[in-house]
Amino acid sequence: MRIVYVEDNDANLTLVRKVLEATGDMTVVGAQSAEEGLVLLSEAPPDVLLLDLDLPGMSGLDLARQLRADPSLAELPIVAISASVMKDERAKALEAGCSAFVEKPFDIRRLREIVRAAANGTLD
Repeated sequence: MRIVYVEDNDANLTLVRKVLEATGDMTVVGAQSAEEGLVLLSEAPPDVLLLDLDLPGMSGLDLARQLRADPSLAELPIVAISASVMKDERAKALEAGCSAFVEKPFDIRRLREIVRAAANGTLD
């Protein structure tokens, strides 16, 4: 399973890559910005997009909205990952088109479950 993770923090990207790739059936490709993520997505759409909401330049919410407006990527599962303590952050992410929302710090098992469910189209 191919996953693109748009995350500007190297430590967070490294952690998620290790957690997911340890399963043996996931590969995580990182992008440092929404713009870099768009390039990766246009080259080869992944099974799942993991998306930090607080990015330099274009925000993760704006990227999600842009992807939902693109017919070729409108069905791509998007999982927002955020450390935001704002109460309405989850609602904003879902309104922007994210399929799921994971709070940092995250539970490793739960993150893996959500990514698999997103890839399989079985998110509840």
